[in-house]
Amino acid sequence: MPEQVLLNAEQVATQINRLATEIAHDIVDKVVLLGIQTRGVILAKRLAELLQENRGEAVPVGSLDITLYRDDVDAIEHQPIVKETAIPVAVVGCPVILVDDVLYTGRTIRAALDAIMDFGRP
Repeated sequence: MPEQVLLNAEQVATQINRLATEIAHDIVDKVVLLGIQTRGVILAKRLAELLQENRGEAVPVGSLDITLYRDDVDAIEHQPIVKETAIPVAVVGCPVILVDDVLYTGRTIRAALDAIMDFGRP
């Protein structure tokens, strides 16, 4: 299958800026961004920077590893590699925005919801 570019770098930046603007418009106090390892963390940090520019205050950003919460973890032939989970604030009663670079079937988000529940009910 030939390579196909869906969005170039400038178009991706525009979409990320648009997303940050929408989040800033609807954001409530004490919200936290959690990037799903690995590339979701990069995107969450980028969104947090844009939100800080828009709001004038920092938005906590952390990372969430969902490896052991995946529904196919037992199908992985090799030992799964668990990455860091770092949640900078208590999530109990806190609005959490989960960030990932790919949204497809919802399996990753489902695993992330299961993982976050181990830290409290957001």
